[in-house]
Amino acid sequence: MATAGPWAMRMAPTTVPTIMTMTMTMTTTTGTITTTTTPTTSRAATCTITSCANRATTPSGTTVATDLSPSPDPTAARMALVQWLSPAFPTGGFAWSHGLERAISGGEVTSAAALRDWLGDLIAHGSGRTEALLTALALRADADHAALTALARALAGSAERLAETEAQGAALTRTVNALAGTDHPPAPLPVALGRAAAGLGLAPAEVIGLSLHAFASTLVQAAVRFVPLGQTEGQQVLASLHPAIARVATWAATADEGDLGTAGFGADMAAMAHEEMEVRLFRS
Repeated sequence: MATAGPWAMRMAPTTVPTIMTMTMTMTTTTGTITTTTTPTTSRAATCTITSCANRATTPSGTTVATDLSPSPDPTAARMALVQWLSPAFPTGGFAWSHGLERAISGGEVTSAAALRDWLGDLIAHGSGRTEALLTALALRADADHAALTALARALAGSAERLAETEAQGAALTRTVNALAGTDHPPAPLPVALGRAAAGLGLAPAEVIGLSLHAFASTLVQAAVRFVPLGQTEGQQVLASLHPAIARVATWAATADEGDLGTAGFGADMAAMAHEEMEVRLFRS
């Protein structure tokens, strides 16, 4: 059977009865006895082009269904997520610094150690934490993505932060729609990512952790260019953030909307001040 996808042919469900009759023959010293037995449970397989279910009906009328469709391939799902988060994916993350350019220009981030502290606080206490939880909420089966879109917009700390999350989220949605044949409307980046990744079957903490890693990686590369830092220094900073990323991802996977909050006021103020810089390389 061909792999299902947006191009797959649709066909009506087909039911194939599998009621079986069993005949048992037994020979004794007095002759041969033949007994015909019909099982008390009937079974039927219902199949479409994309799935197949095995149904068993008992004499009491109870129907038990077992989905025979193959489980999502975790390796393929993981590769799809890594592709979406890759710098090669056209979300335009390289154009935004999340206010980091202002912090560098103002002398607050001038070394690898200062960058590590800045990004660590952003992930643990600031917008990184907020976006992790928004991604987690968007991943859930009962997610109201329209409401989460409005919430994510309200939580953006400045006009440029809002433009950043909306532009990247729209770009991600547009490209994933083209690849997957979906028709999702634009949404801020964490909502768009969680919505797209919900069908991958990956653990929420893994999706959130990889999204936070991509967020940190983008900002590290911005600092490498603008501080400037050496490439090795930048990678050392990124590696040092792994424990914080893992902690926040694990927390966000089971947190709820009432846990939203931020204490990254310095980064928020840098993002606001960036809007008034006369010369700048980044859009935020």
